[in-house]
Amino acid sequence: MKKLLVVAMLLWLTGCSSETAKPAPEAKPTPKPPEYVTGRAGFQKAYVAARQWARDAQPYRIESQPTTSAKGQDGKAAVWRSYFASPAQTGVKPFVWSGEDAPDAPARGITSGTEDSYSPTNSSTQIFDSQFLKIDSDKAVEVAQKHGGEKLLGKTPGMAVSYVCDWSKATNELIWHVIYGGGGESAKLRVAVNATTGEFIRVEK
Repeated sequence: MKKLLVVAMLLWLTGCSSETAKPAPEAKPTPKPPEYVTGRAGFQKAYVAARQWARDAQPYRIESQPTTSAKGQDGKAAVWRSYFASPAQTGVKPFVWSGEDAPDAPARGITSGTEDSYSPTNSSTQIFDSQFLKIDSDKAVEVAQKHGGEKLLGKTPGMAVSYVCDWSKATNELIWHVIYGGGGESAKLRVAVNATTGEFIRVEK
């Protein structure tokens, strides 16, 4: 009888130890929250990657991409695309920074586009010294708000605001173009702001 009890106890203990040996189910990783940054911050992230592509890489255009979760009304965006030119390599290449995982956004992090040829005489690829970029996109939109933007967003609160920064060869200055309601002909308002001084330049549309 005692032997049966001992055997039964051993079997019970073996069952308990096998139960405890089972690995705990793996916890699902917590999704990383989206990151929204200003134009200068997005540009700096891309600039590091661009210098790995070409040591003499210089920017000629910075632009935001509105997404469903980031309308850009505060000067921040989840996606910034920066275009660089390398005179030494006679090439241009875009670099995109994305801060979110969303269907309407590129893959999170830095991705690069296809390299193309560069011509210094091309007016659409006028490189500029990044030291001229003293005013960030959040400050540029504050200026734009005072020149029609506030009134427009008051009528359409969900309107997207996008940003383009490039060099004006005609006036020899770096300009933020604050664009309300889509690009091209679909834009409802475009306001130009000096990206070095923060001064209002003009309403472009």
